[in-house]
Amino acid sequence: MTAADQFSSNAGRGLPDRVRGRALELFHSAWSPTAASMRRWALASVVANAGITVTGAAVRLTGSGLGCPSWPRCTPGSFVPAPHDAHAPVNMAIEFGNRLLSFLVLAVAAGCVVAALRLVPRRRSLTWLALIQPAGVALQAVWGGVVVRSALNPVTVSVHFLVSVGMIAGAFALYARSGEGDAPARRLVHRDIRTLGFVLVTAVFVLLVAGVVVTGTGPHSGDEAASRFDFDIEAMARLHADVVWVVLGLTFALLFALHVTDAPGRARRGALVLLGVELAQGVIGYVQYFLAVPAFLVGLHVLGSTLVWIATLRVVYLMRARGPLDSLAPGANEVDAVGV
Repeated sequence: MTAADQFSSNAGRGLPDRVRGRALELFHSAWSPTAASMRRWALASVVANAGITVTGAAVRLTGSGLGCPSWPRCTPGSFVPAPHDAHAPVNMAIEFGNRLLSFLVLAVAAGCVVAALRLVPRRRSLTWLALIQPAGVALQAVWGGVVVRSALNPVTVSVHFLVSVGMIAGAFALYARSGEGDAPARRLVHRDIRTLGFVLVTAVFVLLVAGVVVTGTGPHSGDEAASRFDFDIEAMARLHADVVWVVLGLTFALLFALHVTDAPGRARRGALVLLGVELAQGVIGYVQYFLAVPAFLVGLHVLGSTLVWIATLRVVYLMRARGPLDSLAPGANEVDAVGV
Protein backbone atom coordinates (compact mmCIF):
# COMPACT_ATOMS: atom_id res chain seq x y z
CA MET A 1 0.00 0.00 0.00
CA THR A 2 1.35 3.40 -0.94
CA ALA A 3 1.57 6.29 1.48
CA ALA A 4 -1.28 8.00 -0.36
CA ASP A 5 -3.50 4.89 -0.03
CA GLN A 6 -2.70 4.59 3.68
CA PHE A 7 -3.53 8.26 4.23
CA SER A 8 -6.82 7.84 2.38
CA SER A 9 -7.68 4.77 4.45
CA ASN A 10 -6.91 6.54 7.74
CA ALA A 11 -8.92 9.56 6.65
CA GLY A 12 -11.86 7.30 5.80
CA ARG A 13 -11.80 5.76 9.27
CA GLY A 14 -11.17 9.09 10.99
CA LEU A 15 -14.67 10.54 10.80
CA PRO A 16 -16.51 7.47 12.19
CA ASP A 17 -13.90 7.16 14.93
CA ARG A 18 -14.31 10.80 15.87
CA VAL A 19 -18.09 10.50 15.90
CA ARG A 20 -17.88 7.36 18.03
CA GLY A 21 -15.42 9.07 20.37
CA ARG A 22 -17.67 12.09 20.79
CA ALA A 23 -20.67 9.85 21.44
CA LEU A 24 -18.77 7.94 24.13
CA GLU A 25 -17.59 11.18 25.67
CA LEU A 26 -21.17 12.46 25.74
CA PHE A 27 -22.38 9.22 27.33
CA HIS A 28 -19.71 9.29 30.04
CA SER A 29 -20.42 12.97 30.79
CA ALA A 30 -23.89 11.87 31.93
CA TRP A 31 -23.14 8.37 33.27
CA SER A 32 -20.00 9.39 35.17
CA PRO A 33 -20.69 13.09 35.68
CA THR A 34 -18.52 15.72 37.25
CA ALA A 35 -19.76 19.04 38.57
CA ALA A 36 -18.58 20.62 35.32
CA SER A 37 -20.33 18.10 33.04
CA MET A 38 -23.52 18.38 35.11
CA ARG A 39 -23.48 22.11 34.51
CA ARG A 40 -22.87 21.61 30.78
CA TRP A 41 -25.95 19.37 30.57
CA ALA A 42 -27.97 22.05 32.36
CA LEU A 43 -26.69 24.71 29.96
CA ALA A 44 -27.58 22.47 27.03
CA SER A 45 -31.11 22.25 28.41
CA VAL A 46 -31.37 26.05 28.60
CA VAL A 47 -30.21 26.33 24.98
CA ALA A 48 -32.47 23.50 23.77
CA ASN A 49 -35.58 24.92 25.42
CA ALA A 50 -34.85 28.43 24.18
CA GLY A 51 -34.12 27.07 20.72
CA ILE A 52 -37.34 25.10 20.35
CA THR A 53 -39.28 28.15 21.58
CA VAL A 54 -37.85 30.14 18.69
CA THR A 55 -38.33 27.36 16.12
CA GLY A 56 -41.91 26.97 17.32
CA ALA A 57 -42.44 30.63 16.49
CA ALA A 58 -40.85 30.04 13.09
CA VAL A 59 -43.46 27.35 12.42
CA ARG A 60 -46.20 29.91 13.01
CA LEU A 61 -44.46 32.69 11.08
CA THR A 62 -44.09 30.50 7.98
CA GLY A 63 -47.77 29.57 8.03
CA SER A 64 -46.90 25.98 8.91
CA GLY A 65 -48.81 25.71 12.18
CA LEU A 66 -51.12 23.05 10.75
CA GLY A 67 -48.53 21.59 8.38
CA CYS A 68 -49.13 18.37 10.29
CA PRO A 69 -52.92 18.59 10.66
CA SER A 70 -53.17 15.56 12.93
CA TRP A 71 -51.71 14.51 16.30
CA PRO A 72 -49.84 12.42 17.36
CA ARG A 73 -49.61 11.48 13.68
CA CYS A 74 -48.49 14.08 11.17
CA THR A 75 -51.29 13.23 8.77
CA PRO A 76 -54.17 10.79 9.24
CA GLY A 77 -52.66 7.32 9.04
CA SER A 78 -49.01 8.44 8.96
CA PHE A 79 -46.54 9.56 11.62
CA VAL A 80 -44.37 11.16 8.94
CA PRO A 81 -45.43 13.73 6.32
CA ALA A 82 -47.53 12.24 3.55
CA PRO A 83 -49.16 13.97 0.56
CA HIS A 84 -52.08 16.06 1.76
CA ASP A 85 -54.24 18.26 -0.46
CA ALA A 86 -54.76 20.99 2.17
CA HIS A 87 -51.09 21.55 3.04
CA ALA A 88 -47.97 22.30 1.01
CA PRO A 89 -45.03 19.89 1.38
CA VAL A 90 -42.75 22.66 2.66
CA ASN A 91 -45.20 23.56 5.45
CA MET A 92 -45.51 19.92 6.40
CA ALA A 93 -41.72 19.57 6.48
CA ILE A 94 -41.32 22.64 8.71
CA GLU A 95 -43.93 21.52 11.23
CA PHE A 96 -42.67 17.92 11.24
CA GLY A 97 -39.10 19.14 11.68
CA ASN A 98 -40.14 21.11 14.75
CA ARG A 99 -41.81 18.02 16.17
CA LEU A 100 -38.58 16.09 15.66
CA LEU A 101 -36.69 18.77 17.61
CA SER A 102 -38.79 17.80 20.63
CA PHE A 103 -36.87 14.52 20.71
CA LEU A 104 -33.60 16.46 20.90
CA VAL A 105 -34.96 18.47 23.84
CA LEU A 106 -36.09 15.19 25.44
CA ALA A 107 -32.65 13.64 24.92
CA VAL A 108 -31.00 16.61 26.63
CA ALA A 109 -33.56 16.40 29.45
CA ALA A 110 -32.79 12.69 29.87
CA GLY A 111 -29.08 13.50 30.00
CA CYS A 112 -29.75 16.01 32.78
CA VAL A 113 -31.70 13.44 34.79
CA VAL A 114 -29.07 10.71 34.40
CA ALA A 115 -26.27 13.11 35.30
CA ALA A 116 -28.14 14.37 38.37
CA LEU A 117 -28.89 10.82 39.56
CA ARG A 118 -25.33 9.62 38.99
CA LEU A 119 -23.57 12.66 40.47
CA VAL A 120 -21.49 11.96 43.57
CA PRO A 121 -22.50 13.21 46.05
CA ARG A 122 -26.09 13.17 44.82
CA ARG A 123 -27.80 16.51 45.30
CA ARG A 124 -31.55 16.37 45.84
CA SER A 125 -32.13 19.89 44.53
CA LEU A 126 -30.46 19.05 41.22
CA THR A 127 -32.40 15.81 40.91
CA TRP A 128 -35.75 17.55 41.30
CA LEU A 129 -34.81 20.36 38.93
CA ALA A 130 -33.58 17.83 36.36
CA LEU A 131 -36.84 15.85 36.58
CA ILE A 132 -38.75 18.99 35.62
CA GLN A 133 -37.21 18.83 32.17
CA PRO A 134 -38.62 15.51 30.82
CA ALA A 135 -41.90 16.22 32.62
CA GLY A 136 -42.08 19.54 30.79
CA VAL A 137 -41.32 17.92 27.44
CA ALA A 138 -44.14 15.41 28.02
CA LEU A 139 -46.53 18.22 28.96
CA GLN A 140 -45.53 20.20 25.88
CA ALA A 141 -46.07 17.16 23.65
CA VAL A 142 -49.58 16.61 25.00
CA TRP A 143 -50.39 20.31 24.86
CA GLY A 144 -49.08 20.42 21.30
CA GLY A 145 -51.86 17.99 20.45
CA VAL A 146 -54.37 20.36 22.05
CA VAL A 147 -52.95 23.20 19.93
CA VAL A 148 -53.36 21.20 16.72
CA ARG A 149 -56.82 19.89 17.58
CA SER A 150 -57.98 23.41 18.47
CA ALA A 151 -56.81 24.62 15.02
CA LEU A 152 -54.24 26.96 16.61
CA ASN A 153 -56.64 28.66 18.97
CA PRO A 154 -54.67 31.67 20.31
CA VAL A 155 -55.30 30.65 23.93
CA THR A 156 -53.74 27.22 23.43
CA VAL A 157 -50.85 28.69 21.42
CA SER A 158 -50.19 31.25 24.14
CA VAL A 159 -50.13 28.58 26.85
CA HIS A 160 -47.74 26.54 24.68
CA PHE A 161 -45.30 29.46 24.66
CA LEU A 162 -45.69 30.21 28.37
CA VAL A 163 -45.00 26.58 29.30
CA SER A 164 -41.75 26.94 27.33
CA VAL A 165 -40.98 30.03 29.40
CA GLY A 166 -41.47 27.96 32.54
CA MET A 167 -39.21 25.20 31.21
CA ILE A 168 -36.48 27.74 30.44
CA ALA A 169 -36.77 28.98 34.03
CA GLY A 170 -36.45 25.42 35.34
CA ALA A 171 -33.46 24.72 33.12
CA PHE A 172 -31.75 27.92 34.18
CA ALA A 173 -32.36 27.11 37.84
CA LEU A 174 -30.65 23.76 37.24
CA TYR A 175 -27.76 25.53 35.53
CA ALA A 176 -27.34 28.05 38.36
CA ARG A 177 -27.64 25.50 41.17
CA SER A 178 -25.22 23.07 39.54
CA GLY A 179 -22.50 25.70 39.67
CA GLU A 180 -22.70 26.38 43.41
CA GLY A 181 -22.79 24.59 46.73
CA ASP A 182 -25.73 23.68 48.96
CA ALA A 183 -25.26 26.09 51.85
CA PRO A 184 -28.29 28.19 52.81
CA ALA A 185 -28.85 31.04 50.38
CA ARG A 186 -26.94 34.16 51.42
CA ARG A 187 -27.87 37.58 50.05
CA LEU A 188 -25.07 39.50 48.38
CA VAL A 189 -27.13 42.69 48.18
CA HIS A 190 -29.56 44.54 50.43
CA ARG A 191 -32.84 42.66 50.83
CA ASP A 192 -34.81 45.51 49.24
CA ILE A 193 -32.64 45.27 46.13
CA ARG A 194 -33.24 41.53 45.98
CA THR A 195 -36.96 42.20 46.34
CA LEU A 196 -36.68 44.63 43.44
CA GLY A 197 -35.13 41.80 41.43
CA PHE A 198 -38.11 39.56 42.12
CA VAL A 199 -40.48 42.38 41.14
CA LEU A 200 -38.53 42.70 37.90
CA VAL A 201 -38.92 38.98 37.19
CA THR A 202 -42.68 39.32 37.71
CA ALA A 203 -42.81 42.36 35.42
CA VAL A 204 -40.90 40.55 32.67
CA PHE A 205 -43.29 37.60 32.93
CA VAL A 206 -46.23 40.01 32.61
CA LEU A 207 -44.46 41.48 29.58
CA LEU A 208 -44.23 38.00 28.02
CA VAL A 209 -47.94 37.44 28.67
CA ALA A 210 -48.75 40.80 27.07
CA GLY A 211 -46.57 39.82 24.13
CA VAL A 212 -48.45 36.59 23.46
CA VAL A 213 -51.76 38.49 23.63
CA VAL A 214 -50.47 40.91 20.98
CA THR A 215 -49.27 37.96 18.91
CA GLY A 216 -52.62 36.22 19.26
CA THR A 217 -54.40 39.39 18.13
CA GLY A 218 -52.23 40.33 15.18
CA PRO A 219 -51.15 38.62 11.96
CA HIS A 220 -48.99 35.48 11.55
CA SER A 221 -51.56 33.13 13.04
CA GLY A 222 -49.81 30.05 11.66
CA ASP A 223 -52.62 29.03 9.31
CA GLU A 224 -55.49 30.67 7.49
CA ALA A 225 -57.93 28.56 9.51
CA ALA A 226 -56.60 29.80 12.86
CA SER A 227 -58.74 32.12 14.97
CA ARG A 228 -57.53 35.34 16.62
CA PHE A 229 -58.20 37.19 19.87
CA ASP A 230 -61.01 39.69 19.43
CA PHE A 231 -58.99 42.66 20.69
CA ASP A 232 -57.98 45.91 19.07
CA ILE A 233 -54.42 45.34 17.87
CA GLU A 234 -53.43 48.98 18.29
CA ALA A 235 -54.61 49.02 21.92
CA MET A 236 -52.83 45.73 22.66
CA ALA A 237 -49.60 46.95 21.08
CA ARG A 238 -49.71 50.14 23.16
CA LEU A 239 -50.38 48.13 26.34
CA HIS A 240 -47.42 45.91 25.52
CA ALA A 241 -45.24 48.99 24.98
CA ASP A 242 -46.38 50.42 28.33
CA VAL A 243 -45.25 47.25 30.11
CA VAL A 244 -41.92 47.47 28.24
CA TRP A 245 -41.33 50.92 29.74
CA VAL A 246 -42.17 49.60 33.21
CA VAL A 247 -39.64 46.78 32.78
CA LEU A 248 -37.00 49.22 31.53
CA GLY A 249 -37.63 51.52 34.48
CA LEU A 250 -37.32 48.67 36.97
CA THR A 251 -34.13 47.46 35.28
CA PHE A 252 -32.57 50.90 35.40
CA ALA A 253 -33.59 51.25 39.07
CA LEU A 254 -32.00 47.89 39.83
CA LEU A 255 -28.81 48.79 38.00
CA PHE A 256 -28.62 52.14 39.82
CA ALA A 257 -29.26 50.52 43.22
CA LEU A 258 -26.58 47.90 42.62
CA HIS A 259 -24.11 50.60 41.63
CA VAL A 260 -24.68 52.99 44.54
CA THR A 261 -24.56 50.17 47.11
CA ASP A 262 -21.31 48.83 45.69
CA ALA A 263 -22.88 45.41 44.99
CA PRO A 264 -20.68 42.58 43.68
CA GLY A 265 -19.35 43.25 40.21
CA ARG A 266 -20.97 40.19 38.67
CA ALA A 267 -24.42 41.37 39.78
CA ARG A 268 -23.83 44.85 38.34
CA ARG A 269 -22.54 43.38 35.08
CA GLY A 270 -25.54 41.05 34.91
CA ALA A 271 -27.94 43.98 35.29
CA LEU A 272 -26.05 45.92 32.64
CA VAL A 273 -26.27 42.99 30.23
CA LEU A 274 -30.00 42.74 30.92
CA LEU A 275 -30.49 46.44 30.17
CA GLY A 276 -28.57 46.06 26.89
CA VAL A 277 -30.67 43.05 25.82
CA GLU A 278 -33.87 44.92 26.70
CA LEU A 279 -32.84 47.98 24.69
CA ALA A 280 -32.01 45.82 21.66
CA GLN A 281 -35.34 44.04 22.04
CA GLY A 282 -37.12 47.38 22.26
CA VAL A 283 -35.51 48.59 19.04
CA ILE A 284 -36.60 45.41 17.24
CA GLY A 285 -40.12 45.80 18.63
CA TYR A 286 -40.57 49.37 17.46
CA VAL A 287 -39.00 48.67 14.05
CA GLN A 288 -41.29 45.69 13.46
CA TYR A 289 -44.29 47.77 14.49
CA PHE A 290 -43.54 50.57 12.02
CA LEU A 291 -42.74 48.05 9.25
CA ALA A 292 -46.10 46.26 9.74
CA VAL A 293 -44.60 43.28 11.63
CA PRO A 294 -42.60 41.42 8.96
CA ALA A 295 -42.18 37.75 9.84
CA PHE A 296 -38.39 37.85 10.10
CA LEU A 297 -38.40 40.65 12.67
CA VAL A 298 -41.15 38.91 14.63
CA GLY A 299 -38.90 35.86 14.80
CA LEU A 300 -36.03 38.01 16.07
CA HIS A 301 -38.41 39.50 18.62
CA VAL A 302 -39.31 36.03 19.93
CA LEU A 303 -35.60 35.23 20.22
CA GLY A 304 -35.12 38.51 22.05
CA SER A 305 -37.92 37.70 24.47
CA THR A 306 -36.24 34.43 25.48
CA LEU A 307 -32.93 36.26 25.95
CA VAL A 308 -34.59 38.93 28.09
CA TRP A 309 -36.16 36.20 30.25
CA ILE A 310 -32.85 34.35 30.66
CA ALA A 311 -30.93 37.55 31.42
CA THR A 312 -33.53 38.53 34.03
CA LEU A 313 -33.31 35.17 35.77
CA ARG A 314 -29.52 35.40 35.70
CA VAL A 315 -29.52 38.73 37.54
CA VAL A 316 -31.65 37.31 40.35
CA TYR A 317 -29.32 34.34 40.82
CA LEU A 318 -26.27 36.62 40.81
CA MET A 319 -27.60 38.51 43.82
CA ARG A 320 -27.22 35.58 46.22
CA ALA A 321 -24.77 32.75 46.89
CA ARG A 322 -24.92 29.23 48.30
CA GLY A 323 -21.26 28.60 48.93
CA PRO A 324 -18.61 27.05 46.67
CA LEU A 325 -18.89 23.64 45.07
CA ASP A 326 -15.82 22.39 46.92
CA SER A 327 -17.81 22.58 50.16
CA LEU A 328 -19.67 19.45 49.04
CA ALA A 329 -17.91 16.54 50.69
CA PRO A 330 -18.07 13.16 48.90
CA GLY A 331 -20.81 11.03 50.41
CA ALA A 332 -22.67 13.95 51.92
CA ASN A 333 -26.45 13.92 51.61
CA GLU A 334 -27.99 17.16 50.50
CA VAL A 335 -31.09 18.06 52.47
CA ASP A 336 -31.71 21.53 51.18
CA ALA A 337 -34.93 22.16 49.23
CA VAL A 338 -35.01 23.51 45.71
CA GLY A 339 -34.85 27.28 45.71
CA VAL A 340 -33.16 30.40 44.43
